[in-house]
Amino acid sequence: CGDVNRNVMCAPDPTLSRFHADVFPWAQKISDHLLPRSRAYHEIWLDEAQGKTLVAGGEAEEIEPLYGKHYLPRKFKVAIAIPPFNDMDIYANDIGLIAIEENGKLAGFNVAVGGGLGFTFGRDDTYARLASTIGFCTPEQVLDVCFHTVAIQRDYGNRQDRKLSCFKYTLDRFGLDWFTQELHARLGFALGKVRAFEFETTGDRFGWRSTTDGLWHMGLRLEYGRVLDNDTHRLKSALRSIAEQNLCGFRMTGNQNLILTGVREDDIDTVENTLQAHGYAADASHLSGLRRNSIACVALNTCPQAMAEAERYLPDLISKLDVSLDKYGLRDADIKIRMTGCPNGCGRSVLGEIGLIGKSPGRYNLYLGASSNGDRLNTLYRENLDEAAILNTLDGLFADFAAKRIASEPVGDFVIRQGYLHFVQNLR
Repeated sequence: CGDVNRNVMCAPDPTLSRFHADVFPWAQKISDHLLPRSRAYHEIWLDEAQGKTLVAGGEAEEIEPLYGKHYLPRKFKVAIAIPPFNDMDIYANDIGLIAIEENGKLAGFNVAVGGGLGFTFGRDDTYARLASTIGFCTPEQVLDVCFHTVAIQRDYGNRQDRKLSCFKYTLDRFGLDWFTQELHARLGFALGKVRAFEFETTGDRFGWRSTTDGLWHMGLRLEYGRVLDNDTHRLKSALRSIAEQNLCGFRMTGNQNLILTGVREDDIDTVENTLQAHGYAADASHLSGLRRNSIACVALNTCPQAMAEAERYLPDLISKLDVSLDKYGLRDADIKIRMTGCPNGCGRSVLGEIGLIGKSPGRYNLYLGASSNGDRLNTLYRENLDEAAILNTLDGLFADFAAKRIASEPVGDFVIRQGYLHFVQNLR
C-alpha cells in the first residue's frame, strides 16, 4: 500500500447531467495535483535510460514537494459525491467533497475530513470514524484545500504505531478545531459555511437512463465486481462481444457494479439481447433488494488478512435470507448488507444497515443500525455468530420490521427507533 493519495473517486458517468459534467473533471484535477512528482516508478520499471547512469552519489537528493522524504504515515483517500446520491460513501474517506449545485452550476464543495472504516479486534484505541464536515470551498480553492489537508497529515500523522497512523486518528488526537485552524493558516483564508444538501441513498441505480449527449447508459448489477463466465452465466463473454461490436464504454462504480455508457438508442436491444443470450439478465429487478444492495470484499482465499469468507459466501447466505424476506413481504425492500472477512473495512461493513465482519472461519460479528444514506455507522449487535445464529437473528429482525415498520422506513432507522441498539457516531 503506497503511502500517498489513491485514485480520486467520483460518480463515474459525467454525461448523466450538466452538473455531473461540471463536477467530474475535478476528480482528475485533484488526482493530478496530489500525484507524487517522483520518477522512482519509471526508473525501476521502465527502460528509459540510455548509456551509463549513476546509481548513488553525484546528484542532488530528490525531495517530493508534497510528500517529502518520508511520504505519508498511511495511504490517503479522496472522493467526490453528487447529492442526492452518496454512492461514493463519502464519509468513509480521508477527504470527502460534496458537490453543491446552485442555479444549475457547480458552486463548490462541502469539505468533510477524517473518515476511515478500519479497526483492529482487541484494540479499543482503533475504531471506524465518519468524516466531519468542516466548511465549504469554491472550485478554485479545492486543490489547495486538498493539498494542505494532505500536508497536515504528512506533518502530524502518527509514525510510531501504524495501527494509529490514519488521518482519522490525527484529527482525534489534536482535535477538529485545531485542524481547522491549522488548515486555515496554511490556506491563508477560512473555509465558508457548510451549504445545505441532502443524501438519499448509497446505492446504485440499475437499468437504462438517457444522458445529456443524446445517448443512453445502463447500470448493470455485478456480483461483487466479478466479470466472469461460470455455470449460471457467461458475463465475461457477453461483455467481450459487446465491446467487440463497439456498442458502449465501460465504467465501474464504487458499489462493485458496472455502467455501460454511450449506447445509441438503436443498439439498446442488441446490448440486452447479447446479455440475455449469455444467460445474464440486463435488469436487476428480479433480484431481492438485499442482493441488489450487497457488497463483499474478496476475503478468503485471496486476501491474507481475511479470517472468514465474504465474496464466496455472501451469495449463498443471501439466498437463505431471501426466504425470510419473501415470508414477510420484504423482498423488494432496499436493505444494505455488507460482509468482510476482517475488520479492515474494504467492503465497508460498518456502513451497512446489516454488517457482517469475519472473526474466524464460519463465524461473524453482526452489526446493525447504519443509515441508508451513509451518514451513520452501525454498531455491534451480536458476536461470533455461525450461519444458523445469523439466520435466526435476522429472521426475527425481519419479522419485527415487517410488522412495525413505518411507511418506507429503512431497516437501519427501524432498529434505532425500536431500541435494538443506541445511536453511535464512532465505533470506539
